[in-house]
Amino acid sequence: MAAAIEVRSISKQFKLYHEHYTSLKERVIHYGRIPYEPFMALEDVDFDVEQGSTVGILGHNGCGKSTLLKCVAGILQPTRGEIVTRGRMAALLELGAGFNHELTGRENVFMNASILGLSKRDTVKIFDEIVAFAELEKFIDMQVRHYSSGMYVRLGFAVAVNVEPDILLVDEVLSVGDEAFQRKCIERVKKFQQEGRTILVVTHAADLVRRICDRAIVLDHGKLVIDALPGEAVRVFRESLHGGELNESSEPGPAEIEPEAGAAPIAETATHRVQITSVLVEHPGLNERNWLLPDEPMTIRLGYHATERTDDILFGILIHDQDGNQLFGTNTRLLGIDVPPADGDGEMSFEFHRVPLLDGTYLVTLAIQSVDEGTVYDWREQQTSFEVMNPSQTSGLVSFPLDVKFVDPAQGAQGRGPGPGAGA
Repeated sequence: MAAAIEVRSISKQFKLYHEHYTSLKERVIHYGRIPYEPFMALEDVDFDVEQGSTVGILGHNGCGKSTLLKCVAGILQPTRGEIVTRGRMAALLELGAGFNHELTGRENVFMNASILGLSKRDTVKIFDEIVAFAELEKFIDMQVRHYSSGMYVRLGFAVAVNVEPDILLVDEVLSVGDEAFQRKCIERVKKFQQEGRTILVVTHAADLVRRICDRAIVLDHGKLVIDALPGEAVRVFRESLHGGELNESSEPGPAEIEPEAGAAPIAETATHRVQITSVLVEHPGLNERNWLLPDEPMTIRLGYHATERTDDILFGILIHDQDGNQLFGTNTRLLGIDVPPADGDGEMSFEFHRVPLLDGTYLVTLAIQSVDEGTVYDWREQQTSFEVMNPSQTSGLVSFPLDVKFVDPAQGAQGRGPGPGAGA
């Protein structure tokens, strides 16, 4: 089967002008010699989109996602390379794109439908369906310059999906509008998928990519970083979004942090009578990958050194997500564990039988304190991290154990599981 979209080593260069001449005299004098800086928005991007598949494009702001989609739509021409598309294409690239603000909603529907290749007779047949989908019956004869942003999105999406395109290009729109409209958009996208239509969608919403896409492409500074299944692409996207700061090592191996002065205020009060000397994060796939799979076990090993014998001691751990939300916190006193005296070098470990988390990078704080927590011996505020990559299409943050069962009145319960919520 031929690909619906073929992108062959395309690059797109823009010119960034740092001087602007406004008068006619200045423009004549400097004609053809205005200094500029070349900017590569896309560089050697190459991929195919198979007919009937849904592909997401992920990347940080300014990475070239929208430029790529405009090149596929034919709005921009690549500086180098070639793009081939097969079938009728509809593009919803940005808020109000293709609308004439002086025309009414009705007039814009007919104008946009004609641009997408529909005759006036064909547009009349689907006009009521477009208006009903957009929920703009009362406002369809109003000039669109008076529309709210939500009305723009609803009308634009309604036109794009009702012209029955073979290829649908969508830029961020599925995450705009109220929840009811977003659900309606997702339902229409899923209907398109069942009908075997091709969809290329740009979004920042990693969960959306997991829910609707067959695979995803990650761009970073105009270059294609990875073309993979959604789970792997989301993991790489989150790494590139944070500049790799949380996982500096590119080689598989334990996360090890040597002692250094903590930046958090609580760390500044540390006496270092008992000091953390090393931290190792271990999991079953350590030799092949830097990340855990949902529900895999994990061990955090903590090496320490006591400058003098210390009996009054506890070890604590906190786990936060990247938004700063605390997901877990405990210490040896709360767990009812007797801690042996610290004297010289020692090692202890926090052993998690399973980590019930889905996609994300999680930050670990480690502490050594007195039993009453009044004295801080050492405190490492979020200097250790671990990463979880969910290979399934299950969305969210937590992996809930789940079995799916159907009850047959004649034979009793028939089980199917574990379900995708188990994260396995």
